[in-house]
Amino acid sequence: MAPAEVAKGGAAAAGAPLGTLPEWNLNDLYPGMESEAFAADTARADAECKAFADAYRGKLEAMVTGPDAARRLHEAIAQYEVIDDRLGRIISYAGLVYAGDTTDPKRAKFFGDTQERVTAASTELLFFQLELNRLDDAVLDALAQKSPLSHYRPWLEDIRKEKPYQLDDKLEQLFHEKSVTGRSAWNRLFDETISSLRFKVGDEELTLEPTLNKMQDADGAVRKQAAEALAATLKDNLRVFTLITNTLAKDKEIADRWRGFGDVAESRHLSNRVEPEVVDALVSAVREAYPRLSHRYYALKARWFGVDALNHWDRNAPLPKVEQRTIPWADARETVLKAYGGFSPGMADIARRFFDGGWIDAPVRPGKAPGAFAHPTVPSSHPYVLLNYQGRPRDVMTLAHELGHGVHQVLAAPNGALMAPTPLTLAETASVFGEMLTFRALLAGTTDPKARKAMLAAKVEDMINTVVRQIAFYSFEREVHTRRTAGELTADDLGEAWLKVQTESLGPAIRIGAGYETFWAYIPHFVHSPFYVYAYAFGDCLVNSLYGVYEKAADGFAERYLAMLSAGGTKHHTELLAPFGLDARDPAFWQIGLSLIERLIVELEGME
Repeated sequence: MAPAEVAKGGAAAAGAPLGTLPEWNLNDLYPGMESEAFAADTARADAECKAFADAYRGKLEAMVTGPDAARRLHEAIAQYEVIDDRLGRIISYAGLVYAGDTTDPKRAKFFGDTQERVTAASTELLFFQLELNRLDDAVLDALAQKSPLSHYRPWLEDIRKEKPYQLDDKLEQLFHEKSVTGRSAWNRLFDETISSLRFKVGDEELTLEPTLNKMQDADGAVRKQAAEALAATLKDNLRVFTLITNTLAKDKEIADRWRGFGDVAESRHLSNRVEPEVVDALVSAVREAYPRLSHRYYALKARWFGVDALNHWDRNAPLPKVEQRTIPWADARETVLKAYGGFSPGMADIARRFFDGGWIDAPVRPGKAPGAFAHPTVPSSHPYVLLNYQGRPRDVMTLAHELGHGVHQVLAAPNGALMAPTPLTLAETASVFGEMLTFRALLAGTTDPKARKAMLAAKVEDMINTVVRQIAFYSFEREVHTRRTAGELTADDLGEAWLKVQTESLGPAIRIGAGYETFWAYIPHFVHSPFYVYAYAFGDCLVNSLYGVYEKAADGFAERYLAMLSAGGTKHHTELLAPFGLDARDPAFWQIGLSLIERLIVELEGME
C-alpha cells in the first residue's frame, strides 16, 4: 500500500513478548487506493464487460451449432474468465484495504465505491450464465466432451446445478444491482459497528478481539470481567444487531422464495455442492453425541477446577496449575512450518511464501476486522491471511488453520478463476488438517505429563468448538430463519433461541449466567454467510477420518492429499474422497470423526 494507507502499530503494538508482527503488503494487487494501476484496471474492467455483452448477449444459441462450436464457446468462456479475474482482483483489494481498518472513513468510502462500480460492471455479465443454462442439455453436454471446451466441463456442469433456481434476466439484474443497498450494506454496517465497539475490562477500554482473549486469561476474575464487559456492550447495541439480523433473514427469505428454495439452508447446501441429507446426517450425529462429547468433557473440566459446574466465562479457561506461555511470532512460524514440512516439504514451501512475501497481517489494531481469514483473491495473484495474533497457543493453531486455507488456495489457483474456488465444506477440510498436523507435531515432542494433558485438553476444546459449537450455531440459525418467516424477532426472542441451543449443546456442567443471552450478536458468520457454520463440523469430522487413513497408510498419502487440494472446485466431494476410501454419504462416516474426539476425552479421564 501507499505510505498514507499503511496501517500503523504493527511492531510497536506487538510488544517485546511477541516480537515484530508482520503487516501485509498489498502491492501485489495494487500500489494504492489512488494509484494509476487501480484506476486503469477499473476502467478496463468497465470496458471489457460492455464489450463482452455486445459480443455475446443473445448469441450463444447460434454459437453452439456448426463444426466449430466447441472452439467458439471455449473462446467466449475464456474471455469471461479473464474479466472475472480482473473484477475479483479489484474487489479483493478493496476488501482487504477495508479489513485493515473498517472504522476509517476513507477506506470505507473506497470499499463502498468499489463495490458499487464492480456491481455495475458485472451486471453486463449476468446474461452469460443465464443463457448458457438455457441451452439444450444434450447439445451442451456433447460439446463439453470436445477439446478445447472440455477444459471447462466441470464449470459448465457446476453452473447447471443452479439452473432450477435462476430467474429471468431482468429479475437477476435487479437482485444483483440492489445487493449494494441490500445485503452488502447491512454486512458493512455490522462490520463497522462491531469494530467500533469498546469493552471496559477493569481499567482498560478494549476492542472485541482483546476482550475475547481476556476470557482465556489464567485469572478467573479477569475472565468474569471480560464476559461482563462483553455482555454489557453487546446489550447496549442489541437494537442494531437485532435489526441487522431481522433484515438479513427477511432478505434471504425473499430471495429463497423467488428462487424456489424449499428449506432455509437449501441455498447454502447448493453453493457447498453437498446434498441436504449429508448435512442432516452430520447434524443428527453431532447432536446425538453431545452427551458423549461436550457434556462429558465439561463435567471433567469442572472436576479439574474443583466445582460442580463451570461458569460460562470459564468454558475456555486454561487448566489450573498449568503455566501459560506467550508464544512469540517467530516460534509460531517455526512451529507451523516444521509441522507442515514433516508431512510434506512442498506444503511447507508454499506456507513459507506467506511469511516471506508479506502475505500475512498479524497485529491487533483498533478498527481492524476481528477474527481471522484467508482471502484467496484471484488466481493471477495470491492469497492473503488476516490474523489478530496475541501469542496464545490457540493463536498458533489459528495460524496453522488459515495457512491450510492459503496452501489450498495456492494449489487450486492453476484451475483458473472459474474453477479454483472450492465449496466451503472442503475448504474447511484443508484448514482443519493444517491444525491437526501442527497439534500432532507438538504432541509428539511433548514428554511432560502436565504439558501433554494441557495440550490434549486444548485440542479437545478446539474440536468441541469446531464440531459441537458450530452445529449449535447451525441449529440457532435454522430457528432464527424459520421463525422470521412469521414476523420480526425481538432481541429477547433471539436471546431465548440462543440460550436454548447453547444449553442443549454445552450441557449441565456449564452454568449459563446473565448476559450470555447477548453473545449471538458478535458472530460474523450469521451476518456474512448464513449457514456457513456447519462447514467447520464437516471439515473437522472429515479431517479426523483422513488423519486415521494417514496414520494407517502414510505412504503416498501426502501426494493424494495435495492432489485433492489441487483439484479446487473441479470435482464433487465423492470423487475427491474416493482415493482415501471415504464416503461422506455413508451415515456411519460421521461416527469415525466423532469417535476420535471421544477417545481423546477418555484419555484425559485417565489422567485425573
